[in-house]
Amino acid sequence: MIQNKRGISQAFSPTGSDDILRRATVFDVFDMSQVLVRSISDLCGADHGGDKEAIARWCANKEPGALRDQMAAEGSEFWILIRGGQTAAVGALSDLDSASGTGRITLNYVDPGFRGTGASTAMLAGLEERLRALGASEGLLTSTATARAFYGRRGWQPAGPARRGRWILGYPMRKSLHP
Repeated sequence: MIQNKRGISQAFSPTGSDDILRRATVFDVFDMSQVLVRSISDLCGADHGGDKEAIARWCANKEPGALRDQMAAEGSEFWILIRGGQTAAVGALSDLDSASGTGRITLNYVDPGFRGTGASTAMLAGLEERLRALGASEGLLTSTATARAFYGRRGWQPAGPARRGRWILGYPMRKSLHP
């Protein structure tokens, strides 16, 4: 545990030589919002097809105020990966169900400037480890078309047919979190 300048304790684990993966705080919402909006706008063309209205709908709950509200929701955890002093990736967890042993990854987005550098992989590994630490034996997520192959290469399997979400088609996936 470390404490930031405001005295808030934060856990972190090194994921690379200069990476810090830590729980996000309300002081991170502006950087988080920028990463999420840039990632969706610039990297998820396979999902939104460049449709400005679709991008706007998708990004509506990624604004700082909306993120702050989501962070306050019980059972949600938001994480950031800092690389070289910049927010490189944003992740989130929710829906831990101790009865079924499942937990859900709800966000895993990389800043376009860090795409292909292992930042998303480091975030995913950290989120999977956190789910294990919370007692989940199986992870769940809904992938975008853009990220399906990424998750597949990391052991995630399809978990049902694609389904229409609020603004894009989502692909349910699952992974055993047993070591």
